[in-house]
Amino acid sequence: MFGFCSERSHRLLVSEFVENGSLDKALFGGGAAGRLLRWSKRYKIGVGVAKGLAYLHHECLEWVIHCDVKPENILLDQDWEPKIADFGLAKLVSRIRGTRGYIAPEWASSLPINGKVDVYSYGVVLLELVKGRESPAGWWTGWKRWAWCCGGQS
Repeated sequence: MFGFCSERSHRLLVSEFVENGSLDKALFGGGAAGRLLRWSKRYKIGVGVAKGLAYLHHECLEWVIHCDVKPENILLDQDWEPKIADFGLAKLVSRIRGTRGYIAPEWASSLPINGKVDVYSYGVVLLELVKGRESPAGWWTGWKRWAWCCGGQS
C-alpha cells in the first residue's frame, strides 16, 4: 500500500497496480479463466499466500490477523506473485469480520480468535486452488460433501 485517505466520508487506498487482478477472477472468472492457472502457478500462489500469512502472524512487530482471507483479497502481480490485500479493513468498516464460507468455526463458537482463523480460511482457498471451483457457503457439513463425496460433483 502506498497511501490512504480517511477524512470524513472520504476513504481511499492507494496500492500498486496488479496486472493479473485477483485470484477469484483468475480461478472463477468464467470461460477459460481457471484454465489459465497451470499447476505451477497454482503452487506458486499457494506457497506465496502461506508465506504472506506466516509473515503477518509471526514476523511483524505487531501480529496481524487478517480475518478475511479469500480469493477476492489475494491479488496477483505480473509474475503471478500473490499479494494479500484488504487486511484488517473489515474491522474498520463493520463489526462482522470475514466472509461466509471462509469464516473459521471459532467465530460462531465465541472462542478466542487467533491466527488459526486465517489458517482455516487459507485451507478453504487452498481447496479452491486445487479444485478450481468456488467452495459452498456452508461450513463443515457442506465441505464434506463438496471436497470428498463424489469429487465435489454434487
